[in-house]
Amino acid sequence: MSTATAAASTRTGTVLADLLPASRVRDAALVAGGAVLTGLAAQIAVPVPGSPVPVTGQTFAALLVGTALGARRGLLSLALYALAGLAGVPWFASGTSGVSVSFGYILGMMLASAAVGALARRGADRSVLRMAGTMLLGEAVIYAIGVPYLAYAAGMSASAAIAAGLTPFLIGDAVKAALAMGAVPAAWKLVGKR
Repeated sequence: MSTATAAASTRTGTVLADLLPASRVRDAALVAGGAVLTGLAAQIAVPVPGSPVPVTGQTFAALLVGTALGARRGLLSLALYALAGLAGVPWFASGTSGVSVSFGYILGMMLASAAVGALARRGADRSVLRMAGTMLLGEAVIYAIGVPYLAYAAGMSASAAIAAGLTPFLIGDAVKAALAMGAVPAAWKLVGKR
């Protein structure tokens, strides 16, 4: 097998976290680290006038965690984040915890993390264009769960929930997606040069 073929086969089915030496300790540390990263990113919160949901760094972190760790570890990481927040750890947006009208977005982040992780394992994180599609899908999953939950929990109509829980976030999410589109493929290029 040639060196190029060996390198390609090593990368196929691999996410960035798989490049670290394999062990249960590594996996536990990655899951916990992903939860902490998401909790820290959630503290970057900007209130949105007319919406009970702030703009946060949490969605960016959740999608980055899923892409870097893969579907299983990404889902476990976001599940740990959600369970700890439900148990009282103040690391949801703006240092809150427990169930709120925006909890549906956290549920969406769990599934989105798994979805983008599964795509990353298939190589969707290797180029800017594929990463763009991956991030768009992840954002769509978050909104597909978060917006209906917001409507239900806040007693809003569907159109009011879209106006308060989707529309104001589209530009910020495009910026977050652009950051991820550049960062993850760049990390792969850096690793490939070793």
